[in-house]
Amino acid sequence: MSMKIRLARGGSKKRPHYAIVAADSRMPRDGRFIEKLGVYDPMLAKDNENRVKIDLEKVKAWLAKGAQPTDRVARFLEAAGVIAKTVRNNPKAAVPGKAMAERAKKKAAKAEAAAE
Repeated sequence: MSMKIRLARGGSKKRPHYAIVAADSRMPRDGRFIEKLGVYDPMLAKDNENRVKIDLEKVKAWLAKGAQPTDRVARFLEAAGVIAKTVRNNPKAAVPGKAMAERAKKKAAKAEAAAE
């Protein structure tokens, strides 16, 4: 059984509230889970101590059993010092899309024509 430590969404429309849970990876996002490990409330300010609450002992136990955290939960655990920080690299983030590249070419051609 492949285990994940992930977020399960709760709350009403436009008022999200998440539970940090240990669940089988085949279960739906908001479906059945094995154990609740903490809560995440994105509506609170980033510096608020109640924004993310995690039972670190339970999380460490699940990690020891082989559970894999999702990206967002891994960031919470990195901030808490449970797992080592990973360097993230997205070299394509700064590369413009097709339409923007074409516009940049046209703008450069106009500037070159105006300079002559």
